[in-house]
Amino acid sequence: MKLMRFGEKENEKPGVLYQGKRLDCSAEFRDWDRDFFQNNGLHKLKGYLESNAANLPVISDSQRVASCIARPGMIMCIGLNYSEHAAESNMAIPEEPIIFGKATNTLNGPYDDVAIPKNSIKTDYEVELGVVLNKNVLYLKNEAEAAEAIAGYCVVNDLSERSFQLEKGGQWIKGKSCPGFSPVGPYLATPDELGDLTNLKMTLSVNGELRQNGSTSFMIFRPAFIVYYLSQFMLLEAGDLISTGTPAGVGIGMDPPSYLTKGDLVELSIEGLGVQKQKMI
Repeated sequence: MKLMRFGEKENEKPGVLYQGKRLDCSAEFRDWDRDFFQNNGLHKLKGYLESNAANLPVISDSQRVASCIARPGMIMCIGLNYSEHAAESNMAIPEEPIIFGKATNTLNGPYDDVAIPKNSIKTDYEVELGVVLNKNVLYLKNEAEAAEAIAGYCVVNDLSERSFQLEKGGQWIKGKSCPGFSPVGPYLATPDELGDLTNLKMTLSVNGELRQNGSTSFMIFRPAFIVYYLSQFMLLEAGDLISTGTPAGVGIGMDPPSYLTKGDLVELSIEGLGVQKQKMI
């Protein structure tokens, strides 16, 4: 299944991309949120679609596409999780996942404009594979248990302000939590939709110039291991989002560095998970 959300900000509704059509599921489900995932929602949705898809309203093309999940309890991120990105950052390949967080109010639609933050001089992009959980987990025993806790996968643009992140002391969260800095979607694909996760093509362009052209094959720590690892330190909840790192080609890694400015159009995609487009304003 492919879950999506639509409608104006603060009034989004749940829908699906099903058999080539975008269908409104709001008559039966409140939202794709923690309660939905925690209470066997994916199983209920599958049965609902099998019985009712032919009668569901089609979502108009004029409707705004929102983040494919409701605001999560937590957005956790993994730094330097692609070998080529670690190399361009002149940093050693991590022995354990590097963890940082983003404010959950950064959640944004995949086609929404993104405002360059006040006083920003180094706003950057990062195409990443997002992981959403379907249950609460703590102290998982192994990666197999972790894989069972994954509801699905999505595209994330982990936008970053590098001067805030790296030059002003403190933790990375300061450069990661500016408004609108987490475009997510356009849809959440359940694991059966993707199959092999180990070689998904990932791309990002700025104004038509290809900047990132990578693959999940360069991941150091795989999604199931990341979920297992995080659960050893914290309670992860249903509906939480984990952004799993970016391949090489980010602005800070270019020579000279190249950052986003007003009017830039960022387009990004992951194989099987759709395309995002954001205009920087």
